[in-house]
Amino acid sequence: MINRSSGLLYLLVILFIGSCQKKEEAQKPPIPEVKVVAVMQQKLPIYEYFVGQVYGQEDVAINARVEGYLTGIHFQEGSRVKKGQLLYSIDQAPFLEKVANEKSKVAEARTKLVNAENELARYQPLAEINAVSKSDLDFAIANRDAAQAALEAAKASLRMAEINLSYTRIKSPITGFIGKTLARVGEFVGRSPSPVLLNTVSKIDRVRVQFFITETQYLHIVKEALHRENNQERESAGGVTLILADGSEHPYKGKIDFANREVDPQTGTMLIQASFPNPELLLRPGQFARVKVLMETVDNALIVPLRCLSELQGRYSAFVVGADSTVSVKQVEVGRKIGDVVQITDGLQAGDKIIIEGLQMAGNGVKVKPITEKFVSKATDL
Repeated sequence: MINRSSGLLYLLVILFIGSCQKKEEAQKPPIPEVKVVAVMQQKLPIYEYFVGQVYGQEDVAINARVEGYLTGIHFQEGSRVKKGQLLYSIDQAPFLEKVANEKSKVAEARTKLVNAENELARYQPLAEINAVSKSDLDFAIANRDAAQAALEAAKASLRMAEINLSYTRIKSPITGFIGKTLARVGEFVGRSPSPVLLNTVSKIDRVRVQFFITETQYLHIVKEALHRENNQERESAGGVTLILADGSEHPYKGKIDFANREVDPQTGTMLIQASFPNPELLLRPGQFARVKVLMETVDNALIVPLRCLSELQGRYSAFVVGADSTVSVKQVEVGRKIGDVVQITDGLQAGDKIIIEGLQMAGNGVKVKPITEKFVSKATDL
């Protein structure tokens, strides 16, 4: 009887212990699933953005070079004009009168020269037989030379008068687009405070974009250009992109073709100019646009999605899943942020698995079930 009771008690104990273990197993939380991505290693281009202003390939000011009343405007504002096309006309009456006056002076000087030459021709044979004194001959020679010089001066004055007359018909020096006129018919032009600058003609088949960079940025650009040239990547050296006001990119790449000779000591900046093709004439002088310039290229840079990192008081950390599926928290140093990714300069290695989804279920030393996911960045600068 006693042995039977002992066996029953033993069985009850076994059943109790088994039920407790099952209860513990039922209460134990399942291993959380997290999505992980591998730390990427690739060449990383570093770009800077600058605000630039657009200028025509040629921007030629149309000035009134003589004074007078404007009598005609021979173009449509904002239209395309051709080289040599008549743009403005100024009252010619006073200039025609000046030309006529100078012509009369030329005729008078020519008559005096003829008289002086005739007088010299009479004195020369007489001087040979000592019929006149040498001083008389010298005077005749000097009189002829003075008359000849007077004729040349009169001709020069006539040429100047004719040049001024030609300035009354103002023609386009280049083929391009002309802007709004700054003077109207009937206005007196060519002398302050009256208009001297009448208009501007711009050639815009190519455009110039000017912007300012710091001394440090200038050094980065030069070093990157030298690096590319040394690596026989000349076709992309100096290439720049123009981003328009609506956020779209100009379809044609530009090239830096000018850097000012000095850094402005007051602002610490340098003027840079890049030129861009503009065959559709989309760009116009005066526009503002952003210029994207390749500053440097980092070889074998470590890249991770920005949302993989946690930030606390300016310090960044990442949740790394080891080979045994255990999570460890690592402090990392970050570099450039490019869109939805960030450069890691210290704390991670290429190929490390870091959590991108499920961060709230992870912690230092926690076991997880990692699911590898391929991350595709939307950053356009990569």
